[in-house]
Amino acid sequence: MIRCLQLLSAAGRGVLLRRGPAPPAPHRHVHCSECAAQCAARLDTEGRADGAEAAEPDGSLSYTEEEADTILHVLNTAPHSELAAIKLLRGKRAASIVQYREQHGPFLDLRSVVSVPHFQHKITVKVFDSILSPGERDAQKERRPEGRGRFIKPDVPTERLQATESIVSIVFGIKKMAWAHVGRSMTVYEWQQQEWFRFMKGPYFAHVYLEDVSAAVSQLPQADFYVLEKPGISMQNSSLFPVMLHMRTVEAMLYAMLSGQRPADGGHRVLSMARSSVGKHFDLMVGESRTSGLDIAKQLLTNSAAQEQPRVRFPPDSIFRYRNHLQPRGQNRNEELCDALLQAIAFYELAVF
Repeated sequence: MIRCLQLLSAAGRGVLLRRGPAPPAPHRHVHCSECAAQCAARLDTEGRADGAEAAEPDGSLSYTEEEADTILHVLNTAPHSELAAIKLLRGKRAASIVQYREQHGPFLDLRSVVSVPHFQHKITVKVFDSILSPGERDAQKERRPEGRGRFIKPDVPTERLQATESIVSIVFGIKKMAWAHVGRSMTVYEWQQQEWFRFMKGPYFAHVYLEDVSAAVSQLPQADFYVLEKPGISMQNSSLFPVMLHMRTVEAMLYAMLSGQRPADGGHRVLSMARSSVGKHFDLMVGESRTSGLDIAKQLLTNSAAQEQPRVRFPPDSIFRYRNHLQPRGQNRNEELCDALLQAIAFYELAVF
């Protein structure tokens, strides 16, 4: 039996050897994943370019010569405060336009505005339309006055906010209370802090809060509004309950001491502003957490001395002193001082202008 299998196996090999050449195998493409990705990206880029050309065949913005002159006049001559009054130019965009003018001179055509940081084609067109139709922008503002309620409590009528001449922005923590007195012209009249040494050390004494908070309040100047930072402390972390209790106690005392006699119209003089709203305005949020504003405060000081139309102005004789306050000393980074300034700027840019 085994011999028969061996003979059949040898015969099979002979048959295989006597066969003609095998038919050619069908052609197959060998794909490289990296090359395929590059080709797809190139095709996608070309497709977007073709779509852009189709959407804008002449490569120009469709405005008459008179409209273009009006837009360029506003962008080339308006100070930072007027630019920030345009909704889409609040925050970084208004500052970017002023900085671009100082570095490159006036805008020569509408197309050059797209070269400014934080500007894209769609946003630029909306800004131009807003400049040409200020009445429509004001009407939209009147139709949506409740938008300020998202970050300012209690609610205040729009006309009172827009009539603001000066505010005192207050930020407090466990060891310090800082404040910035800022006028409507974005001039910093006063910027300082008061240190606390007796809070959250040993047993709780109500008279300690009364004495220390009263001492700090006695140094605050008069203003139309006192804006307090609304601390965002999670209730889920029970270990932070003593800190939350301290913050709420100080907040309630400041409301009571600064309100004084209410105006005849019953309006509020003390407001709270969400800490996260200020963080979003200055791009300081990382997820639900807010990062330090120290670098931004330093840059604002530098710009006040270097730019003709800075975002905020400091008295020339106080810039060196303020800069010295912002120098970190160990763990003492004066975060409350920085936050008080940023909160004042955000209040004006979001609620007043």
